[in-house]
Amino acid sequence: MKRFAIATIALAALGGAGTAAFLHSTSLSTSPAALEAAPALASLDTQQGPSAAPDAWGDVEKAADPVERRLVNLGRGDTLMQVLLEADVPQPHAQEAITALKAVYDPRRMKQGQPVEVMFDRTGDEDRFVGFEFQPAVERSVSVSFNGVRFQAAETAKKLGRRAVAAQGEIRSSLFESGRAAGVPMNVLTELIRNYSYDVDFQRDIQPGDRFEVLYEQVVTEDGEVVAGGNGNILYASLTLSGKEQAIYRYEDSQGIAEFFNAQGSSIRKALLKTPIDGARLSSGFGMRRHPVLGYSKMHKGVDFAAPTGTPIYSAGAGVVDEIGPNGSYGNYIRIRHNGEISTAYAHMSRFGAGMRKGARVAQGDVIGYVGTTGRSTGAHLHYEIVKNGQQVNPLSVAVPTGRNLEGKELARFKGVMASLQERFEAGGDQAADGIGLVSATPKAAKPSKASCDRKRGC
Repeated sequence: MKRFAIATIALAALGGAGTAAFLHSTSLSTSPAALEAAPALASLDTQQGPSAAPDAWGDVEKAADPVERRLVNLGRGDTLMQVLLEADVPQPHAQEAITALKAVYDPRRMKQGQPVEVMFDRTGDEDRFVGFEFQPAVERSVSVSFNGVRFQAAETAKKLGRRAVAAQGEIRSSLFESGRAAGVPMNVLTELIRNYSYDVDFQRDIQPGDRFEVLYEQVVTEDGEVVAGGNGNILYASLTLSGKEQAIYRYEDSQGIAEFFNAQGSSIRKALLKTPIDGARLSSGFGMRRHPVLGYSKMHKGVDFAAPTGTPIYSAGAGVVDEIGPNGSYGNYIRIRHNGEISTAYAHMSRFGAGMRKGARVAQGDVIGYVGTTGRSTGAHLHYEIVKNGQQVNPLSVAVPTGRNLEGKELARFKGVMASLQERFEAGGDQAADGIGLVSATPKAAKPSKASCDRKRGC
């Protein structure tokens, strides 16, 4: 059984060069290569198409479509060659067309279920294979067409734009789960969590009933289709924890450097993240404790975060790998030197991150390894230490340097951007510069304006 359907499109009378004009007009490509090939397509018009004649009512009937489009889909384990052969494409012609395709797209990247339109010219005695088209992503399409001499491939990219998407919700169990339930993409949530990790302990500070807000960019085509994985920057976010709101705003300064700042114009970036792992549970604090393996009280010189094996571990700050490798009871261990005073250490890893070696430079938030249970350990967790002047200190209470504070004209400019972002969120979005409208991911509850709050004294 052939796995294709025949789609017939009725066209107006085409005239003498109808076939070539139709083949060109139906191509998804408007690239220079495709335009150059258009005159050569006229060689396919070896016969005059069906003539248009008046019917009994005196109306002119539309000519039959000279191109037949057969829709095929790649099945599991199928190759493009297989589906073309099953659509009755001669093997030599299929091979030539696939060879041409490789100039713009690797057919091995085609996924199961990919629809492909295979085209045949029906103006002669036999159907003649003249090319195929498919859309590997919403933002691009690929076509292969016969120009009378050889097959040529062309690729067309759709115009892309950005729109801002507003989402909010109540945190019932975790920020991650509540964000996903509100439709916030995973990579946006990961960035959101990472930006708040300077000040928020996601194991202890988040309580049921807390709330979140986020305004983020989404990449879309000119006809409004969302590009897979095309999520841009977070523009604004807010966490309301135990009744206290913590808002952050993305601001690009006059030098073109973009950072997140709080409402006072202070950078949220600190020298070290508060927690170097997402979604983990604090399982053991700093100080004396009964050791779970040795069975007697012993000083615990770090904090433990319980998490599944393979959970990514991030560098708490920028620095240089000072030590890496197996380290006795620590198991797989990394120590990173951040300056002449402070280092951080990470133990019991299942494996190290890509490129990790002694002397390697790391940026804050780089993945340096993955949770495991190597060394003296009773279960998968990260043992995390901050070493200050050679002595381990409590990671949850140590004071670390903060980022810059905006001043003068820069602060005034930031205040304007902050107000604009807040208004965009409260309105559920406005009109983007490229004319693509903004949308809201979730229904928004009414929120009093700051002016209203000032009048009511207590919002």
